[in-house]
Amino acid sequence: MDSGIQTCPSLQVKESNGIHGSVMEVMISFFLFQYLPISATQHLCLPVFTCLLALAASLPAFDIKNLHLLNGTLDEIMNVPSESSQLDNDGKHVRQVRDIAPHQPAGHGWPKDCSEIPAGSRSGVYIIQPKGLHHLVVYCEMNVTNGGWTVIQRNQKDTPVTWAESWSTYKYGFGNVRSEYWLGTEYIHQISKQKVYQVRFVIQDSTDNINFADYNLFSVEDESHGYRLRLGSYTGTAGDAMTSDNPNTMHDNMKFSTKDRDQDTYSKNCAYSYEGGWWYSACYSVRLNFKGGMTWGSLCKGNCKSSLILIKPALYC
Repeated sequence: MDSGIQTCPSLQVKESNGIHGSVMEVMISFFLFQYLPISATQHLCLPVFTCLLALAASLPAFDIKNLHLLNGTLDEIMNVPSESSQLDNDGKHVRQVRDIAPHQPAGHGWPKDCSEIPAGSRSGVYIIQPKGLHHLVVYCEMNVTNGGWTVIQRNQKDTPVTWAESWSTYKYGFGNVRSEYWLGTEYIHQISKQKVYQVRFVIQDSTDNINFADYNLFSVEDESHGYRLRLGSYTGTAGDAMTSDNPNTMHDNMKFSTKDRDQDTYSKNCAYSYEGGWWYSACYSVRLNFKGGMTWGSLCKGNCKSSLILIKPALYC
């Protein structure tokens, strides 16, 4: 006997593992069982539900590689379409609808770094996509010196973040994109190879004064070259602590070291001894990746309160 229930043989439902699918399935289920009359669901529910679930499952997942590593959420991303008002079917009630997953900006693509975020935008968490790379979340500082700065490091003296991490953890980033974090040595390299970049180190000293050190060139070489740091000329108020004349405390032209990969010039492992990955020589005049009081040259030795490292394309390029 014909039960009146139809099937949808042309589509097969498969398990969804993306942002689109899981949310879409809940929305479809709610719509069908909440709004369709019982008589309609007897004949339409199964084929419609099956077909729509198959469609939802086939939608591509929007994969932001470092979102979970930096404890980020889609809700806080500034260049994801926010909630918009739509009228219900009765034309009277307004409901809030948020896009299930981010859309690529029409006609332009995702910004390659924070310098491509429109002027006048607020500081916050944004999606970028460096050339040839997948999507990333970063914090964009839009209020300092004309904005457009990509934050690659932020730390505070009382941070909950443990900076004594492994090579692989430093490579792909850790922390919290809204507060203290390391963007990832690999991602810093990928961003800095796109153009000629400059860098600004912002240091809060023990008396709460804010000082800065600008270097007009900044790049990080690839992993096969040890993520070696290259800096240009210094200007600022913090003092030039990164390009010291003392080979034992030099950071410019040094490879990156972590507790499990020693690439410094010292007989021991500086990163292991001083509990944080960095561009060490033998060993340091700057220590910013550290849980506790930080160091910047003679400005504050072990009692700096906070640090911020920002990069953006050099002004003359």
